[in-house]
Amino acid sequence: MKKILTISAAVTAALISGSTLAAPKISAQSIIVNPVQSDLAVQVFVDRDNSGSQIANYQIGDNIRINVSVNQDAYVYLFDIDATGKVTQILPNRYQSGANFLKANTSKVFPAAGDNYTFTIDGPVGLNKVLAVASKTELNLGNISQFDNSAQFATGKVEGQQQLAQALSVVVTPLPQTSWVSDTALYSVTGSQNVSTGSLFVGSSVPGSIVFLNGRQVGGANVTYTNLQPGTYNLRVVSAGYSEFNGTVAIRAGAVVNINVDPTLGTTAPVQPVQPNSADIIIRSSVSGALVFVDGRQVGTIQNGGLNLSLSRSSHEIVLIAPGYRTFVNVYNVTRGGTITINPTR
Repeated sequence: MKKILTISAAVTAALISGSTLAAPKISAQSIIVNPVQSDLAVQVFVDRDNSGSQIANYQIGDNIRINVSVNQDAYVYLFDIDATGKVTQILPNRYQSGANFLKANTSKVFPAAGDNYTFTIDGPVGLNKVLAVASKTELNLGNISQFDNSAQFATGKVEGQQQLAQALSVVVTPLPQTSWVSDTALYSVTGSQNVSTGSLFVGSSVPGSIVFLNGRQVGGANVTYTNLQPGTYNLRVVSAGYSEFNGTVAIRAGAVVNINVDPTLGTTAPVQPVQPNSADIIIRSSVSGALVFVDGRQVGTIQNGGLNLSLSRSSHEIVLIAPGYRTFVNVYNVTRGGTITINPTR
């Protein structure tokens, strides 16, 4: 997403001991997270998903609006990170609606009614993220972005979500730990209605992770890989000093699959590894392409009416998300193999 794409007119609680600070957590999915619980809350979402819990789809040429709200008086900062890692600061900006101090229980939309600009999707195709950071005190973004002369939007000094997260960590670490929070909204960009290939975003919380598809090194993590033929791929993520991740991922035409790996936690999505004392489960649904999450981690998508998993024999939270349907959430106690049928409602 460009900084100005079309101008239409003239212009989890952490335990703390002693004076030790809980460092912000850098996450492939949420980019930066405060590990200390706060009474301040911020929510960001795009106009095609007002829940903020799904991945909205846009085609190149579509207009997009971004919404943000807070429950307390706060300074709010918005950043867009596109599929290549390009960072655009959306808020604050120098337009009439670009002030970033929001009163409690209020919301803002960008562009606002009457603004002389639009946000128009221009590519590249792949997964985009909008990061919102709310703080009870004003932040100094001098090392992250700057306004050039009469420019209405600030120019980013960092590239990629990893560098953005690290730069923001430096900014927020000295603050009182309950004085800031973040939220992230996702949306995918496709080229046209007649797309025959799919895309895969591979995120990692460890810098320098290397991604392999079907045994071939394709590049680094926190990148969207495009023009992939539909089908099942072997995914391998190698992070120096950590156990490597191995799994499979199903690519479908016109869709972006979002896979996030946290090597510091051991293993993560997209497919639960076979474990001792495990059971083979089939998640069945009539909604093809629906995203399936188990215990907070994406494990795949519904293809040909189902998704095969291997789960440990214990309780698991299963979430199914599909555009146009209500998000389905339920907890199942897996004691043996079988089939779980989920048909979400609109």
